[in-house]
Amino acid sequence: SLPVKNSLTNPTTSSELSIPVPWGEIRGKIWGPDHGHPVLCVHGWADNCGSFNTLIPLLPKECRYVAVDLPGHGLSCHRGPGVLYMFPSYVLDVCRVVDALQWNKFSIIGHSMGECGFTAGFSALYPEMVDALILLDIYGFLPTDLVTLYVPNLMRQGLDEMLQFDKQPEEKRVYTYENALKRLLAANPTISEQSGHILLERGLAKVEGGMGLFLCSVLCFQKNIVRMSLEQSLEMQSRIKAAILLVLYGLPQMSLLHVKFILLHVLYVSFFQHMVVNVPGDHHVHLNNPEVVAPIISEFLRTKVLSQSDNRTDEPKSKL
Repeated sequence: SLPVKNSLTNPTTSSELSIPVPWGEIRGKIWGPDHGHPVLCVHGWADNCGSFNTLIPLLPKECRYVAVDLPGHGLSCHRGPGVLYMFPSYVLDVCRVVDALQWNKFSIIGHSMGECGFTAGFSALYPEMVDALILLDIYGFLPTDLVTLYVPNLMRQGLDEMLQFDKQPEEKRVYTYENALKRLLAANPTISEQSGHILLERGLAKVEGGMGLFLCSVLCFQKNIVRMSLEQSLEMQSRIKAAILLVLYGLPQMSLLHVKFILLHVLYVSFFQHMVVNVPGDHHVHLNNPEVVAPIISEFLRTKVLSQSDNRTDEPKSKL
């Protein structure tokens, strides 16, 4: 059976989740009623599932929210030594999680993750399983300019860096709690101090002498060698059948290629009557000030998913 501790129905509290995988376990948190509509929440790069701690209690109570620590993040096990963290691997992680939960159809809330966009990638590769896709400060896919960036060189550089890393002893990033918080906030200027404390709950492990060890694998910071062109990104995007909500935070700086893709993306989303919303704030608005985005997400879930649940004949059953 799937290991679940103290499963609760109160949406303002959470319980712990543990899913066995070949290299250990994927950990996470659960909110909401046992038979609520399933929603998978996926954090951004170098964060953990605590990224949703302040947002989920403000979302519809009829949903069952599962937020996971991605491998190499939070309390989840790291991948094996020498194993790269890449786009296809993260998509496979989602496959493993929903297979363990026995979800046939569910919604996704995904935040960030740079060029990966693997929540959108899963929605494109398994379109029949995702009914709603909510993207927080990410465009779904982020294409690479293959003219100015020579991919073979990029791939070789990434592989060479990995080989060099294999020959070095793993760095033990041990700090006092205060210094760990300072380093986290310095590396992530969009995170408030209170949000920093939340992320460190699952991002820092106590060790001897009152010190803390950063849990995020340093391999997560290695170069991403899996890239997609504009045409490939648009093709993947066209395979998504879910209702899409694109929530952009502020006005990010973008290359001309990204502007072109986003314009095409917005036209695509608008044509199919999806939603694109820009809210004031920075990259961690959903954690720092969840009240800014919670009403938008809640209305989208109620309109696109919950209001139609009575007409479904294949309502998913969770194993939780």
